[in-house]
Amino acid sequence: MKLDLDQEKPIFIQIAEGIEDGILTGAFPEESQIPSITEFSVNYKINPATALKGINLLVDEAIVFKKRGVGMFVTKGAVAKLKKKRQNQFYDNYISRLVDEAKRLNITSDEIIAMIERGFTQ
Repeated sequence: MKLDLDQEKPIFIQIAEGIEDGILTGAFPEESQIPSITEFSVNYKINPATALKGINLLVDEAIVFKKRGVGMFVTKGAVAKLKKKRQNQFYDNYISRLVDEAKRLNITSDEIIAMIERGFTQ
């Protein structure tokens, strides 16, 4: 996981998204332990409170859970939750904008599908 300290996106959100990416790629399988807050703060030279804030976002979404005195673990079913979350974000960020622009340009759904298929073959 890489953090871009010059990016506009807050570091705690980058941490949460990095862990999410790790869960989706299998780096952090369901029911496995994720790195501790101390590990994040030492490895990335950030304030432990920042690391905690990022991880707490995932706790609030029930993606990870705390085992008192042991650490943080990936929740069973986290991959499905994250896929659904990311699919919704994809729709909101890309598809709805694409459809709005297509309507302004009078592009049909068949034409959009053809353009998308062309993009996959290039």
